[in-house]
Amino acid sequence: MLISDLQKKDIVNTNNGVKLGRIVDIDLTEDGKINHLVVEPHKLMKRISFGGETNITFEQIQTIGKDVILVNHK
Repeated sequence: MLISDLQKKDIVNTNNGVKLGRIVDIDLTEDGKINHLVVEPHKLMKRISFGGETNITFEQIQTIGKDVILVNHK
């Protein structure tokens, strides 16, 4: 799976069912390992919550489905 494939999927928090947004960037270590995925909220959520970007680690990912990525984000 390519990063561009992941960027097309909505990120959903399984704790409360809220759509967090979509992946817009990846934070890498100096040796090329992934620290976390950077998720930007949908435009509507940005207006409602005034929220910024959210960082999701691979440990937080529960399932990568056809259309969504389910995460355990507190």
